Amino acid sequence: MRRPDSHIRFLIASVAACFLFLLPAFGDSQARMVRLSDVEGSVQVDRNTGQGFEKAFLNLPITQGVKIRTGVMGRAELEFEDSSTLRITPNTDIEVVQLSLRDSGGKVSAIHLTKGAAYLNYVGARNDDFELTFAHQKISPTEPTHLRIQLTDTDVAVAVLKGDVTVESGSDKVEVAKSHTATFDLLDNDRHQVARGISDDPNDAWDKQQTQYDQTYASNSYSSYSPYPYGTADLNYYGNFFNAPGYGMLWQPYLAGAGWDPFMSGAWAFYPGFGFGWVSGYPWGWTPYHYGSWMYLPAYGWAWQPGGAWMGWNAMPVVLNAPIGFATPKVPALPGPRIIVANRGTAPSVVGKSINKVQVPANSAGLGIPRGSVENLGRLSAAVQHQGFAVTNLHLTPAAPSAWHSGFSQPAVGGSSGFHGSSGHISSGHSSGTHR
Repeated sequence: MRRPDSHIRFLIASVAACFLFLLPAFGDSQARMVRLSDVEGSVQVDRNTGQGFEKAFLNLPITQGVKIRTGVMGRAELEFEDSSTLRITPNTDIEVVQLSLRDSGGKVSAIHLTKGAAYLNYVGARNDDFELTFAHQKISPTEPTHLRIQLTDTDVAVAVLKGDVTVESGSDKVEVAKSHTATFDLLDNDRHQVARGISDDPNDAWDKQQTQYDQTYASNSYSSYSPYPYGTADLNYYGNFFNAPGYGMLWQPYLAGAGWDPFMSGAWAFYPGFGFGWVSGYPWGWTPYHYGSWMYLPAYGWAWQPGGAWMGWNAMPVVLNAPIGFATPKVPALPGPRIIVANRGTAPSVVGKSINKVQVPANSAGLGIPRGSVENLGRLSAAVQHQGFAVTNLHLTPAAPSAWHSGFSQPAVGGSSGFHGSSGHISSGHSSGTHR
């Protein structure tokens, strides 16, 4: 009669022992996600959904185990919580090997470059571990670092643009100073040499302009409204904060009038273990959809209010005080498509045969405006709101016309998101669209 009780006690003890054994691993494997912060041209992503590689798009959350690859005209950028970035160039493959959070709060990130070239701009947050592997080499920066890695079938070159880097190659530790390049011969036992100087690459201008954009628009003021700095450069470029009586500091995108709402451009994306999450199609659409809440104010329209806890991978952003008749997008049901587009947004349209000259409509809210391509987006916004639309020149990094800035159901104007600091000519006209 006592044998069943003995078996039960043994089973409970075994399960408890296994649980205790797994506790350290569990504490070191808390899931994180980072932002796919720029997508240009042909970029694909494998999100471990069983669908293989799919078209990648802006603001898609990137989780552990995801693979990203670019085509002949494709470029992309990953943005981490501390605003560190990894930029990948055409014909490049990477795998996100690890994105975890320790119990101590430290973040562990590991990226493997399978082929091609990438730029790492590492901020160097305290208590975080970052590892970038390629071929037989590894870099684990601990201080602010900016570097370029070019990997071919025969060799790999590490060019250091900022800081000092240690490259681990087998049992060797190769020190590479700023403005130096280390080359490893993959066909000769990784024999290496370090030389002063850095060769030019066609993608250097893109990386430089993205870096300049971040430096120009990023601000330490993020600490007053967000637990993380990533996404804040886009908030500062595409909109502005204002003080609404009774509500405090709110943020609103430029080029958004009374007929605009924050869910006019976006998609539902499904991830195993997380479910569906809303992915904004707007270039600034990261922090306001994972933190704080959206609210409607009759005198101002829709605005984002910071506050609360970072929501991470949430099913739907918080919406407050919505106007009568407004309905937030509904979480899709399974089974069904793993990506569901919901797009009512309006993007600029090309004027004539030049992809640089565009007509910007009311309520576009930055959709289709590449980063930094208009110096004073607030001035353009004022012209659009007053007249209904405006025509402007976009200043872009050199790229083929096919390298469209990625959207959902339609390509947006432009090819690259470089920052040039020149606003170009703005002309305005009247349209029948609703505006403030």
